[in-house]
Amino acid sequence: MNKKVRTLIPAFDIDMGGIPLKQALPTNNLQQVDPFLLLHHGTLKYRKNAKAIHQGVGAHPHRGFTPVTFIIEGEIHHRDSRGNNQIAKKGEVQWMHAGSGIVHSERPSQDLMDRNESNEMIQLWVNSPAYKKMQEPSYQYVPERDIPFFHSENKNICTKVIAGDYASLKGKIVPESELLVLWSEASGQESQTFSVPKGFNTVIYTIKGNLKINGFGLVEKENLVVFEDEGEQIEIIAEEDASFLVLSGEPLNEKMVQHGPFVMNSETEILEAMRDYQMGKMGILIEE
Repeated sequence: MNKKVRTLIPAFDIDMGGIPLKQALPTNNLQQVDPFLLLHHGTLKYRKNAKAIHQGVGAHPHRGFTPVTFIIEGEIHHRDSRGNNQIAKKGEVQWMHAGSGIVHSERPSQDLMDRNESNEMIQLWVNSPAYKKMQEPSYQYVPERDIPFFHSENKNICTKVIAGDYASLKGKIVPESELLVLWSEASGQESQTFSVPKGFNTVIYTIKGNLKINGFGLVEKENLVVFEDEGEQIEIIAEEDASFLVLSGEPLNEKMVQHGPFVMNSETEILEAMRDYQMGKMGILIEE
């Protein structure tokens, strides 16, 4: 049975500390699609003749959830207070479970700056279950060549399995809860039917190009498609080059309190997170 579309959310413009971004989640009407809390899509342009280490998103803390960065174009240099220091390139993903607290930065690589290019990226926030919110932080990265993938029948749609199990493939990323994260690229006309686990909340975000969803119709780029609970299949029809994310997750069904970069289960835990950050308990990021 095909899943029906519940709502369509066009990504809207926001300003995040001087960085223009598109935000598809949250909205005034939809705070989350449990466990997915936030989806930002942006092209970051940089000042010429300035060092990479002074650009992009500087050091900031997180606790209680997983920020995931999909690099659509460019190269993003991740550094954090746990000593991780790594550059991810186009088509790759940076997956950081903030756990009990971490400080990180997301800069352009110096090579990207030297070429005078920009970064296009998507950041997705995935909530962590209560019993994992205070776990040790962790960082995962899989190079493009090691990401499992499958093709549609005529090979015009290639889908990477980022997290979860799909079509006998297993994503290399180990998530904190039950997830299926797929990243698809279409090159020309093709259809693909995706099966998603029963009981999971499911959305599709269209990065580039237009798609048709069987039973619904046209979805233009930079839209979040939120599906109803019923059904376990989604048929996508691409009539041109396009790229999109299929995000499906088992809902946590827990109280969620968010304050800036902290996502916890109570107001008290938020106050503790703010205190711990101020006391340096989330570590200190020294960028070199």
